[in-house]
Amino acid sequence: MTQQDISLLYHRYQFLGHEFLTWLWYRMDTEKDSRTGGAAADGEDAPLGLTLGNRMVLENRSREGVVESITIRGDDAGLEEGLLALRKGAYVTEMNLQVQIGEQQWRLTLKGESLMVGGLKTPQTAKVEQQQDISGAVIEKLFLCEIALQRIDELFGLFTRIRLSPLWDQTETPSMRNWIEKTATQ
Repeated sequence: MTQQDISLLYHRYQFLGHEFLTWLWYRMDTEKDSRTGGAAADGEDAPLGLTLGNRMVLENRSREGVVESITIRGDDAGLEEGLLALRKGAYVTEMNLQVQIGEQQWRLTLKGESLMVGGLKTPQTAKVEQQQDISGAVIEKLFLCEIALQRIDELFGLFTRIRLSPLWDQTETPSMRNWIEKTATQ
């Protein structure tokens, strides 16, 4: 595969990341009590809790090629503008998330275009008091990063299974449209 082929595929399928983030917002908003389960770091079954963080970016591209970008910021920011943008055909391009697994919490920003994770903040680790503890602290931090990335991968896997199944057109898309219409008019 040539570099040109990779570039072509990247641009052809980048919409999947935007759909994923939009779907993720929909799922977080409509399934507030639902949590995605899975094995936690300590081997116990710990639920995965997701909440929107303090920043979201949406884009709407017109037929003329004009890109309208909407950024919503703040801990108590209302999402009405974002929902109105979705209603007008926008999609989520970037989302700040809080990931809760058991008692531990991560913060990260997920970009839809490349599914790149940025600004990853892990739960607190033990304070390094001696020089010989540094390597253990680094390994612990890497382990915590891996947990968050693995959970995002699991969510994207769930999304792609739904996206490629008949459920996408039969139930998921109509439910998302209903959510957008209902929530944007409230």
